[in-house]
Amino acid sequence: MEHFTGAAIQDQPAGRQWTVDPPFDARVRELVRDWGAEKSPELIEEMIVTALKIARDRMSVADLKLINRSIKEMRYTAKVFAPFQHLRKVAVFGSARTSADSPEFKVAKDFAREMVAQNFMVITGGGDGIMGAAQRGAGREHSFGLNIRLPSEQRANEVIEGDPKLINLNYFFTRKLTFVKEAHAFALFPGGFGTLDETFEVLTLMQTGKARVIPVVLLDRPRGSYWETWMKFLTDRLLKSGFVSQEDFSFFKIMHNVREAVAEILQFYEVYHSARWVGQRLVVRINQRLPSKAIAGLNERFGDIVRSGEIIQGAALRQEKTEPEIWDLPRLLLTPYRGRFGRIRQLIDAINSSSPA
Repeated sequence: MEHFTGAAIQDQPAGRQWTVDPPFDARVRELVRDWGAEKSPELIEEMIVTALKIARDRMSVADLKLINRSIKEMRYTAKVFAPFQHLRKVAVFGSARTSADSPEFKVAKDFAREMVAQNFMVITGGGDGIMGAAQRGAGREHSFGLNIRLPSEQRANEVIEGDPKLINLNYFFTRKLTFVKEAHAFALFPGGFGTLDETFEVLTLMQTGKARVIPVVLLDRPRGSYWETWMKFLTDRLLKSGFVSQEDFSFFKIMHNVREAVAEILQFYEVYHSARWVGQRLVVRINQRLPSKAIAGLNERFGDIVRSGEIIQGAALRQEKTEPEIWDLPRLLLTPYRGRFGRIRQLIDAINSSSPA
């Protein structure tokens, strides 16, 4: 399986963009070569040059420490996740204050257990409450914890504590980046400021095209109304005021039980596999070819988001050669408007409901 990056994959301009001066460039290339960096050495070279430029920028010690620590945290988290790139993961958000005898706790535990049964791993913030419930359901072997260091000393829950897949982070932004970068689905449970912050972060990144479009399910206790109340606010205060569009509501779905939530996530990857940008074209990788009738139906329903040409079915583009493990998958190719990501989410649903060829 492809390792998914946090944002839609973009092609980078050709050639070296980082030069300082020829003697330094040569020394940097030699250093990287001697270190044995075989994978994407040009990116390693660019990072080294960026660090050298920082030395000339007369930054404060505080800024230097912030940049240094952020890079260390991102490097370490990527290292921990690297052996599990072939497995999909669901990130679970919810209140750390949820008690172990609450209905929400049981729902989170059951949801995580079912997702593991479907070969997903589970990522939480590593704390108690909903996070602890999800990791009890998933089990230590199938769990990641992204614990945040707080003045109140938030401790890791007993399931993930001491596990190599528990990562302690200093910054919320590196923590949230890791959630978005590594998750293939999100499950959101009732919570406070932190939960809503993470919820809106995920939705904003997808709405603006800064993160991959992936399934987001909202779960609650049986007959609970937390998300319905939240949805009423969005409708009455945001949608009616023109601050969001109706299609933006396609990024998430309120589910009323574990079975529905799991089915929604699995359905998302039934035909759809992943997507990336190649220049102005969106390349949608699918698990099986679609019949001509289905392609015609997609063009009829989604012509409003196609800037030029039409949706066609084809094969991998040469720019995708860096992902050989999915080279043989069929593709849908289109040139869409860049501001209609809610409609692209609807397009994925339509692809998944199309009959295979």
